[in-house]
Amino acid sequence: MTDQTKIVLIEDDREISTTLQRVLEAAGYTLSVANNGQDGRKQIESFQPDLVITDMMMPRMGGFPVLEFLKEMPDETRPKVIMVTANEGGRHKAYAEMLGVDDYIRKPFAMDVLLDAIERILGKPAPTQRPRSQGIKGPIQRRSS
Repeated sequence: MTDQTKIVLIEDDREISTTLQRVLEAAGYTLSVANNGQDGRKQIESFQPDLVITDMMMPRMGGFPVLEFLKEMPDETRPKVIMVTANEGGRHKAYAEMLGVDDYIRKPFAMDVLLDAIERILGKPAPTQRPRSQGIKGPIQRRSS
């Protein structure tokens, strides 16, 4: 059995999800991906991740219900959580922190910010050398509609 760090990524924007997947897999993490909170919750239950990275605003179920679900889990099985969002509201950040989020990262962000947060939260370096050039030209941000 391998000691792979498992991450559930919950992100509804396809481009952002694909970019994050590529970077996290290149860094050596094992991923399970969902595009909404309902599917993410199912992934959390079956995949038993070490970390959940979730967007805040998504269809079918947003990030806050995911955080509420995680808060109900026993401490020994509860994964760490990073919420990523384009939302600027301080009230949302305070609510996320009240629900136990380990980090709250505002979009746009550089990949190094996310990778640093993951290493800090999990207390260990990425499984492989950090991916430096993944064809990503700039920060992660939601496209304007």
